[in-house]
Amino acid sequence: MTLVHYLALLRGINVGGSHIIKMTDLKECFENIGCTDVKTYIQSGNVIFRSEERDAAQLVSKMERALSARFAYTSRVVLLTHKQLTHIVEHAPDGFGTEPDTYRYNVIFLKEPLTATEVMKSFPLKPGVDTAHEGQGVLYFSLLISKATQSHISRINTLPTYQHMTIRNWNTATKLLALMEKA
Repeated sequence: MTLVHYLALLRGINVGGSHIIKMTDLKECFENIGCTDVKTYIQSGNVIFRSEERDAAQLVSKMERALSARFAYTSRVVLLTHKQLTHIVEHAPDGFGTEPDTYRYNVIFLKEPLTATEVMKSFPLKPGVDTAHEGQGVLYFSLLISKATQSHISRINTLPTYQHMTIRNWNTATKLLALMEKA
């Protein structure tokens, strides 16, 4: 059987001293549920792996149960295939990520069934500072660095949907795709 190449984005680990998980332990947890070629990238819960499982919802459920049991927290995982991550990077808005000295760029990955359209209805944007664009399973968010203190991005954690999203900066998103392509 052909293995599927996946990226799991774990929400809320190793942030602000909460839910501290060593990457070696995280890798072992994924291997224990049958994942192969497991690699982690930085400490924020990015796991690249392969699996025979083709049912994404079933795999997410299996991962979340294993992570929650092993590390004693309520695990939430956004799962992407290599093809999905490629689409996200290739379909970023024109110019996204091209002015890193002027703008801070983030990709907000959404856990299904949450949609970008649903989040945009209540997303707090500061005109002239924040910009957000809908993508397939993501929001592309940028903020003007010179006015970062005026940004409304920090208000995202007040949204009822916040527990169903995870944020990665653009550099991390593109690096993860490069790592998947290299593997």
